[in-house]
Amino acid sequence: MSLDNNSARVALGTFLAGAAVLFSGGEAALADGSTTKFSLPPVGQGKDRCLFKSSAMGQANAARDKLYDLRECDMSGKSAAGFDLSGVIASEANFSKGDFKEVVMSKAYARSSNWEEADFTNAVVDRVSFDGSSMKGAIFQNAVLTSTSFTGADVENADFTEAYMGDFDQKNLCKNPTLKGTNPVTNADTRASAGCRSL
Repeated sequence: MSLDNNSARVALGTFLAGAAVLFSGGEAALADGSTTKFSLPPVGQGKDRCLFKSSAMGQANAARDKLYDLRECDMSGKSAAGFDLSGVIASEANFSKGDFKEVVMSKAYARSSNWEEADFTNAVVDRVSFDGSSMKGAIFQNAVLTSTSFTGADVENADFTEAYMGDFDQKNLCKNPTLKGTNPVTNADTRASAGCRSL
C-alpha cells in the first residue's frame, strides 16, 4: 500500500513525536559505559552462579534468557577466552589474571571489581563501565573499547596498544591520573599506548 505525500508526512510526524516522548524527560539511561545510575536486583544465589557462560542470544543487545550475575564471585585466574559475556553484572568481584582474549563483553556492569593483569587482547569491550575498578597491569591490545568508561578506575601499568576508542572515550581515559607506568608483560608504556600526550 503506497502513501501520498500528506499521509507520509503525518506518519513521519507521529513517529518523531513518539520518539520525542520516549527519549525525553528525566535522566535518560544511556546504553553505554557512561550511564551514571543503575538499579540492580539482589545478588543471585546458587552454587553454579560463579561460572563463565557464553551467550548465543544476540551479542549486540546483550540478550540472555536470564540474568547473568557474577557479583561477589572469585573468578581470579580463570578463562573466558572467546566467550560472549554480554549483559554480565560483574561488580564487586575478582577477575584478576583472567584470560579474556577475544571475549565479547557488551553492555556490562563491571564497576568496583578487581581486573588486575586481566588480558583482553583482541576483545570487543563495548559499552562497559569499569568505573572504580582496579585495572592495574591489564592488557587491552588490539581491543575495541567503544563507549567504555574507566572513570575512577586504576589503570596504572595497563596496555592499550592498538586499542580502538572513540575520541571522546580516549580524552576521558587520558584525564585519568593513574594512566602511567609500564605493563610488566608487554613492556608497553601505559600513557603512550593509549595515544595520550605526556604530562
